[in-house]
Amino acid sequence: MRTRHILLLGGLIGVSAGMLMAASEPRLETVQHIDLNRYAGRWYEIARYPNKFEMKCALDVTAEYVAKGNGDIRVINTCTAHDGRVVRSVGTAKVVDASTNAKLKVAFFWPFYGKYWVLDVGEKYEYAVVGEPGRDYLWILSRTPAMPDSVYEKILNRLPARGYDPEKLVRTHQSGAAKH
Repeated sequence: MRTRHILLLGGLIGVSAGMLMAASEPRLETVQHIDLNRYAGRWYEIARYPNKFEMKCALDVTAEYVAKGNGDIRVINTCTAHDGRVVRSVGTAKVVDASTNAKLKVAFFWPFYGKYWVLDVGEKYEYAVVGEPGRDYLWILSRTPAMPDSVYEKILNRLPARGYDPEKLVRTHQSGAAKH
């Protein structure tokens, strides 16, 4: 009986701590609306939070989004590995919030989906910032292999208000020779 009370108390403390941690982060806002037709196409990764599924990528990281006839989006992530091989991963994205199109879920290994939220996008869709509510993942994307420093700095300056640490970002080398 005493063990059960200790476990229950421990569980309540854990849940409370989790709620406090979640409450300490600012609510993650997405852009008001994404035009999926304008968002489609090739994006070059400018910077990212380090993550295990891109460990093999040395340079020339791109993501291409292609609308499918059923409303889903085909996702093709490509990079050049450390040994020079071109590595490609193909997945599917589904819109979660149809009122904004800014919240999607992406799967490269069905049935496992990850959250993909568009947090910021340029007026002409020249750049995008993608993250998720846990703040474990973050990508800065551009339509071109290089992003003007002034644009990059403005993006970095907005990240702390969203609960992201710009110091964790790793710049992605784009050789300009990507033929993915």
